[in-house]
Amino acid sequence: MASTVQPAPRLLGQLRTSIRYRHYSLRTEKAYVYWVRAYVHYHRLKHPREMGAAEVTAFLNWLSGARGCAPATHNQALSAILFLYREVLQVELPWLTELQRPKQRDYVPVVLSRSEVKHLLAAIEGVEGLIARLLYGTGMRLMEGLRLRVKDLDFDRTAITVHQGKGSKDRRVMLPDSLTAPLKTQLQRAHSIWEQDRHDNAPGVFMPDAPARKHHRLVPERQFG
Repeated sequence: MASTVQPAPRLLGQLRTSIRYRHYSLRTEKAYVYWVRAYVHYHRLKHPREMGAAEVTAFLNWLSGARGCAPATHNQALSAILFLYREVLQVELPWLTELQRPKQRDYVPVVLSRSEVKHLLAAIEGVEGLIARLLYGTGMRLMEGLRLRVKDLDFDRTAITVHQGKGSKDRRVMLPDSLTAPLKTQLQRAHSIWEQDRHDNAPGVFMPDAPARKHHRLVPERQFG
């Protein structure tokens, strides 16, 4: 009789499960998986349980020295490794709190003038230009603009609802009057594509996690683009 005992999930699988349980963003998940994989490969596939402060420090020194990584990249790698030990492996060792983070560099930000922004946006055409103006006018992040759905636009209240933004939080941003007409034109275009997709039996938009399992398929509703 075959055994019904399920094999233990591999390290990266455990890492992903722990990250998703805490509802971290997809970008955070990808970054943490990348750095944990790099850490393990740097030490020739040695399991993290068999390593300690010396190995972590050697990896971080390699990033700063041989790779020439910026302090922000160094901190991201360190955060991924700390998450691995504390949240996944449930290891709380004194050396975890003794690891030094590099000092952040002070930069003077480059800020375009209103005239420069106007010329830049005028040079971007099509859907890309509309997205650029939307991000500039509302303060939305890139992925928030790209994932915008038809139902998120409220022309009566001149507002846009942003779902699952940073920290998995929803919020509303104001819709600039200058974008009302271009957005309505884009909605007509998106609806035409939606009708063609229905005619061709093409799949609909991506549905996350539980809704995807609930509906057993992609829901036939077009995204903004």
